[in-house]
Amino acid sequence: MKTHHYIFLTTALFVILFYNENPGLNLGILGLVYSFLTLFKTNRRNRTKTFFFLFITSILSSAAFAWYGDSSSFLAVVSSLLLLSYRSRNRRMKILFLIPVVIVNCFTFLCRSLSFDQWLPVKSRSGLWQKLLAFIVIPLVLISVFFGIYAAGSDHFAGLFSTVELDIDFWQLFCMVILGFFIAFNYWNHSVEKLIYKQNHLLDNDFNEQHKIQKSTYSFLDLNAERMSGVISFFALNILLLFFIITYNYEQFFETVKSPVKLSEETHERVNAVIASIIMAILVIMFYFKSNFNFDPKAFWMKVLVKIWIFLNAVLVISAMVKNSEYILNHGFTYKRLGVYAFLILSLIGLVMTFIKIQYRKRNVFLFNSMAWYGYGTVLICSFINWGGIITSENMKRKDFAVRYHQSQINFSEKALIEYAEKKQDHKLKQEVIKNVKPRKNENFLSKVLYYQMIQD
Repeated sequence: MKTHHYIFLTTALFVILFYNENPGLNLGILGLVYSFLTLFKTNRRNRTKTFFFLFITSILSSAAFAWYGDSSSFLAVVSSLLLLSYRSRNRRMKILFLIPVVIVNCFTFLCRSLSFDQWLPVKSRSGLWQKLLAFIVIPLVLISVFFGIYAAGSDHFAGLFSTVELDIDFWQLFCMVILGFFIAFNYWNHSVEKLIYKQNHLLDNDFNEQHKIQKSTYSFLDLNAERMSGVISFFALNILLLFFIITYNYEQFFETVKSPVKLSEETHERVNAVIASIIMAILVIMFYFKSNFNFDPKAFWMKVLVKIWIFLNAVLVISAMVKNSEYILNHGFTYKRLGVYAFLILSLIGLVMTFIKIQYRKRNVFLFNSMAWYGYGTVLICSFINWGGIITSENMKRKDFAVRYHQSQINFSEKALIEYAEKKQDHKLKQEVIKNVKPRKNENFLSKVLYYQMIQD
């Protein structure tokens, strides 16, 4: 099949799946179709390990949306399919350029879609496709558009067709066709501007020979002065950070017990301070190790001090994790407390990547390239796991379990709540949960969310 076949096929499939339906099983099916068609369409040269990894994650994220149908699984499906399409045609392009490519394609969609010679095949006029387009598709589209205009402008004209009952929402159908075509066209026929291609080398992880030349960064500082500035700065920062870790841990673990509200506020403030500290630490390291000092034979002590600083920052992150764990043990799980773990783990990964950058002499952009993939991995993990179910299952073991809070504020907690109700023989709670689930179970087939179908009445 040619590109235009994929565009029209997936546009038609989108309309069939989403007309008069809510997002649910239909988006999962659409994601699976897009994934397998992309595999079929991609040439062997571009079927790299990264491509197959993205193909698998596209399938898994599509299944996750069909199961949960929430915002995190939606983000996972969209990001997985965009990356899959991007890598199927541009195996060497860095994923950091995906966002500008998507934005440019969205804004240029109208011009590119109207340039028919660039994406529709040039065939002889006697071809079946030309006849189908000229004799059926174009007249049908024109008749439909002008029928809508005339019917809106004349009640008598609309009355001529009042006896004909068509249970079709033409406006919704028209919107579905436009949206489906917009998605399909940008997916199968996206373009990468030459300017972006030319800038791809700027995101290479390794230095070239030009970067290895020893020279001062600024005209007002020679190389020796800049090197000594780094040694003094990192020595002082290590001392400062060491004192901060001592006071930070004393405040967290040895001060008098405070009220839950006050403790919550202070915990989040301290975690925010830790994350800000890690980000600033990485930025400072990137400032000093952007080029020359990676290859400076006289920068031994500065590298040692930087590695110590990275280690001390890791200790700070682990301290925050221990405090968050203690907080959860005392007051239970919430989305925010799990989110704190996610941010702290990403901060720790960022420090590890910074260590690798120093140890193996990578460019600063190596950190952004690496963390983009870890960010994508975080989105996938969030979409695959029922965090609401985990929160409810763990908190129901506590004596202060707040049933109403988990019933109204925690997503996908129904199975755990039914289990809790059966254990406590609370028939009223069980009936309430089942009553709330029933409308979701009775959705149209394509709008169903599979999680709710698995809940027994």
